[in-house]
Amino acid sequence: MIKISNVSKIYSNRQKVLDDLSLHIKPGEFVSIVGQSGAGKTTLVKILIGEERVDSGQVLVGDWDITKLNKRAIPFLRRQIGVIFQDFKLLPKKTLQENVAFALEVCGAPVDKIKKIVPSVLKIVGLEDKAKRYPREVSGGEQQRAVIARSLVHQPKILLADEPTGNLDAINAEEIINLLLRINKFGTTVILVTHNKEIVNRLHRRVITMERGVIISDQEQGKYLL
Repeated sequence: MIKISNVSKIYSNRQKVLDDLSLHIKPGEFVSIVGQSGAGKTTLVKILIGEERVDSGQVLVGDWDITKLNKRAIPFLRRQIGVIFQDFKLLPKKTLQENVAFALEVCGAPVDKIKKIVPSVLKIVGLEDKAKRYPREVSGGEQQRAVIARSLVHQPKILLADEPTGNLDAINAEEIINLLLRINKFGTTVILVTHNKEIVNRLHRRVITMERGVIISDQEQGKYLL
């Protein structure tokens, strides 16, 4: 599903953020990528969604060779990868339903498809009764669930969650993680990028630990040891 081979990334200040990094994530896995600030996690996320280019090495996501991807193909790649960030990035003047629909509208999806998919993904995340509310009218946890719904509209094979619980309290954070686990049971590969030790250690899933651009630990049912 995802195969990263000998990838290095150096920024303009000559700082090597990723250093000959290799990683393989199989279809249907739930993987946590952890590490302290500056470990290279965010750069890795940006590379996977085509926002950053590698300086050397190869990145394969399904049938896509991201290292050879041109800019025109990036929107199509991002339909294969659902992305959830710490900041919700919901449009404040659109309802939750409209926010989710917008992800389909910008791709030119037909109206009948939008009317079918939007209620379905809102139901998956438990927001069917709040579809017509605006982001300011719901809690942070509900906003993040709307973001997850939006990320599911293209039925992605991979869900990439970058610090999805960073702005949430413990109860809402647990609900989001449980939702990600449920989505994973449907067969979606889930990559959780986080520094939340408590969440990672409770999952008992594969844990990849990064430090200074390299992988220092890769454990099945591992723990966040840093």
